Amino acid sequence: MTRLLAGIRSVREGVGGDIVLAVTLVVLSFVPGAAHHGVDLGELPDRSSLDVLGVLLVLAQGVPLVVRRRWPAVCIAVVCGAFAAFQLLGYATVVASLALLVAVYSAGAHLRRGRFAVAVAAVGAYVVFAFALHEVGSPETPVDYLTFGLLLAFFWAVGVWVRDRAASEAERQRLAEEAVVTAERARIARELHDVVTHHVTAMVVQADAAQYLPADRVPTTLTAISETGRHALTDLRYLLGALDGNVAQEPVTGDLPDLVARSRAAGQPVELVEHGQPRPMASAAEVAAYRVVQEALTNALKHAAGSHTVVNVHHGDEWMDLEVSTDKSTSPGLGRGSGRGLLGLRERVSVVGGDLRADSRPDGGFTVWARIPLEIS
Repeated sequence: MTRLLAGIRSVREGVGGDIVLAVTLVVLSFVPGAAHHGVDLGELPDRSSLDVLGVLLVLAQGVPLVVRRRWPAVCIAVVCGAFAAFQLLGYATVVASLALLVAVYSAGAHLRRGRFAVAVAAVGAYVVFAFALHEVGSPETPVDYLTFGLLLAFFWAVGVWVRDRAASEAERQRLAEEAVVTAERARIARELHDVVTHHVTAMVVQADAAQYLPADRVPTTLTAISETGRHALTDLRYLLGALDGNVAQEPVTGDLPDLVARSRAAGQPVELVEHGQPRPMASAAEVAAYRVVQEALTNALKHAAGSHTVVNVHHGDEWMDLEVSTDKSTSPGLGRGSGRGLLGLRERVSVVGGDLRADSRPDGGFTVWARIPLEIS
C-alpha cells in the first residue's frame, strides 16, 4: 500500500510539472521579445503574424506535453505533426517548438511497448517531412536535415538511457529488498530451530525420564516440563510476531544461569563456571552468546544424555569466550542431526564478528567453543 501511494504521488507530481512546462512554452510563444526563440528547420519565408490556425498549431505543440509520461506515443505523434504543419505553412519560429525535443526525449524515456515501431515510424515520417520541406522551397541542404535528425536521435537516446538507468536502479532496489527478506527469513529460521530444538528436546527428555522416576519426583518433573513449555510458547509468540512484521528487536533470551538451570531440570548434569566479571554486551552479541550455549546444551541432551557437561564462560574486556563440553557422547561425532544448528550458530556468530568451533573429543564427548565480541563494529 505504501509503494502504491508513493507511486500515485510521484505520478501526480510529474503531471503537475508537465502542466507547468506546457503552459510556459505556450505562453512564451505569445510574449513579444521571447516568442521567436525555438527550433526551426524549414527556413521558409515567415508569415507576418499568427492566424487562428497558427495559434491552434502552437497549442498542439505545447499542450500534449501534459500527457508525455502517460501516453508518450500520442504526445510525440501530435507534437511532431503540429511542428511539421507549422514549418510547412511558414509560420515564424515560436518557443512552443521546443516541445518537439521534449516529446522525442519522453518517447525514449517513457514508452513501454512498441519502442522500435515508434522509432521506425518517426524516422519514416521525418524523411517524408524533409522531402515536403524541399518541395515547398526550403533552402536546407541534406547535411542540414541529417544534422537535425541526429539532434532528434540524441534526445531519443538520452531518454532511453534515463529509462534504462531507472530500470537498473529499480532492479537493484528489488534485489536489495529480496536480500533483506531472505536474511530475515534465515534469521527467523535460526530462531525457530533454536526454540523448537532446545525446548522440545528438553521436554521429550524430561517426559521420557519421568517414566522411571519415583512417584514423589514425578510432580517436580511435570513442573519442569510445564515451565519449559511456557518458555517455548513465549519464544514462538515472538517468532509469529516477527513473521507478521510486528517485532523488530531480538527475542528476550534470559541469562545463562537460567538456561543451565532448565537443562539441569531436564535431567542433564550441567555445571556453569564463570571467570571474571560480566560486562555489558551489544544486544545481538548477547543473543549470539545465549544461542551458542543453548544449542550446545541441546546437543548434550540429545547425544550425551546424562553425561557431565561443563559451561565455561570467560568474561574479558573486549570478548566473551564460551566453551561447552561433555565427558562422553551416546552418538558418534557431534550427533546425527541435520547440522542446521551448528551452521546457523556459525553464521550468527560471524555476523557479530566472532568465531565458533565444534570438535569431537578423544573420550567420546564434544566441545563447542565460541569467542564473541562485546561490541559490534
